[in-house]
Amino acid sequence: MAFLKSRLASIRLLTTLKTQTHVVYFKRTFFLPRLLRHTEGRFIKFGRLSSSTAANAEKTEDSFLKWFLLLIPATTFSLGTWQVKRRQWKMGLIDELHRLTTAEPVPLPLDPHEVNNLEYRRVKVRGRYDHSQELYIMPRSPVDPEKEAREAGSLSSSGEIGANVITPFHCTDLGITILVNRGYVPKQKVKPETRMKGQVEDEVEVVGVVRLTEVRKPFVPNNDVERNRWHYRDLEEMSRVTGASPIFIDADFGSTIPGGPVGGQTRITLRNEHMQYIITWYGLCAATTYMWYAKFIKKIKL
Repeated sequence: MAFLKSRLASIRLLTTLKTQTHVVYFKRTFFLPRLLRHTEGRFIKFGRLSSSTAANAEKTEDSFLKWFLLLIPATTFSLGTWQVKRRQWKMGLIDELHRLTTAEPVPLPLDPHEVNNLEYRRVKVRGRYDHSQELYIMPRSPVDPEKEAREAGSLSSSGEIGANVITPFHCTDLGITILVNRGYVPKQKVKPETRMKGQVEDEVEVVGVVRLTEVRKPFVPNNDVERNRWHYRDLEEMSRVTGASPIFIDADFGSTIPGGPVGGQTRITLRNEHMQYIITWYGLCAATTYMWYAKFIKKIKL
């Protein structure tokens, strides 16, 4: 009888639970104690509390996502503003280089340390070339400042390939020998015997732009001293080979000797693509700002 009474009480309890509560039954009964808590003879339902907690968690997550995604337009706006300042700096640098390379030439100083402070400054010297010790920086294409300004940043380049001729120049008024980039010659005119008209022996005056030594850039080959093929301006090594002082100038176009290399091979056009970057970053800022506003302010489904 006790067993029957116990079973009957259990059945009544389950019936009461079904009619008075909204308990979700699981096949695994060990979840039931977690869903129900007995307090003062009543069963407390936790279904609504769980839904409220989930809603709060979802709201918090949406709020975090909202402000986190706002970083995208903020970042692109900052990058666009930075490019504006970079462009102003680059334009100022180009103007300064143009001013230096078009200023009135000054006499070349004897002190090498003073020369190092004159990069891109025009100087004038008088003396004679030593054509027996020519050096060749190659491959090179002729400098056309107007064309390079138009094609700045493009991958195209001039199809004409040749070399820049570097010749020791003994300055009669200073008593020193320096290195002068006489200018560009096409590939078929690299050998001196093909341009004998320009190999003058007389004393001449040269106006040029002071240039300093270069550091080899990545992917640029090493200079081949034995074959006299130079890929970058290494003044220390060039001076050792020719016996000249480590002073280097690019002869200007006005110093070109008929039949010889074409002067004026100083590249002063700097790569300036900042306007493209400004448009790109500000464009992304505008697009992402609108998407953020539509999603989180106007609640438009994107």
